[in-house]
Amino acid sequence: LSTLSDTMNKLLAITVLVALLALSAESFRVPRQTPEEQGTLAKITDFIKFYYNQSVDTVSEYVENIKGFNIEEKAMNLYEETTQAAGTYFGIAQDQLYHIFNPQP
Repeated sequence: LSTLSDTMNKLLAITVLVALLALSAESFRVPRQTPEEQGTLAKITDFIKFYYNQSVDTVSEYVENIKGFNIEEKAMNLYEETTQAAGTYFGIAQDQLYHIFNPQP
């Protein structure tokens, strides 16, 4: 019976503490302000947020435009064409050097 009483006392104490915490948290709530009532710090914060969001949107548009140009595909095609041409010219140069150092009668 005493353990049940101790448990109830602990539960009551925890309940009272949680209730006090909830009431004190309510007092920390910041009331919303209309644009006319905003202070300097709120205006600066809004200004920074606006330009940050605008710059993020602009960069996103640029990225989408760049994706539309298929740069990766064009770069891959350029690489393949360059390696093919370089391979051809390297083969010609190798053949010429072979014939310079090993002349046939």
